[in-house]
Amino acid sequence: MPYQNILVAVDLGVTTDTVADRAAQLAQQNRAQLHVLHVIEPLAITYGGDIPMDFSAIQDEIHSQAKEQLNKLCDALSVPSANRHLATGRPETEIPTQARSGNCDLIIVGSHARWGLALLLGSTTDGVMHSADCDVLAVKVDTDG
Repeated sequence: MPYQNILVAVDLGVTTDTVADRAAQLAQQNRAQLHVLHVIEPLAITYGGDIPMDFSAIQDEIHSQAKEQLNKLCDALSVPSANRHLATGRPETEIPTQARSGNCDLIIVGSHARWGLALLLGSTTDGVMHSADCDVLAVKVDTDG
């Protein structure tokens, strides 16, 4: 049975187009709805809660820029507004949550080769794979040759 609702999670970095294009191809081949998600990690998580600063203005600016970049990507892919998702939290939690709420049967994420500490600690892709209720496709996006 073909996929009906595909969620692609993007980091809005240099490899986003590769992952998003692959997701758009699969959505077209399966005649599926394409959902696009970007997760913003709260600065308190990213930089630790020990710093006695108010990050709200910076967080608002990050959110605003992410929304603009997400809309630009989704416009290029003809993704309807209802299928554009911006969440704040931990990607390995928010991606499966969004997939469940959107009744998605496939999650697509980018996957980088891991070295050193990242290999020991795992990755967002691993976290998504372990907590997802549906298939997960990891698109290899390493840019070094």
